[in-house]
Amino acid sequence: MEILGFLIPVSLFLGGIGLAAFFWAMRNRQFDDPEGDANRILTKDWDDRPKP
Repeated sequence: MEILGFLIPVSLFLGGIGLAAFFWAMRNRQFDDPEGDANRILTKDWDDRPKP
């Protein structure tokens, strides 16, 4: 039970870091994709081989 005194603050700290990283990504528009993967996959330009 003594370990809970250590694990609870550590888990809250790590959760706070994750939440801060999420808000940073939202503020810096990391999730904006105007073209969208769903549309990009349907184009005829797609090829199995990478372009040189």
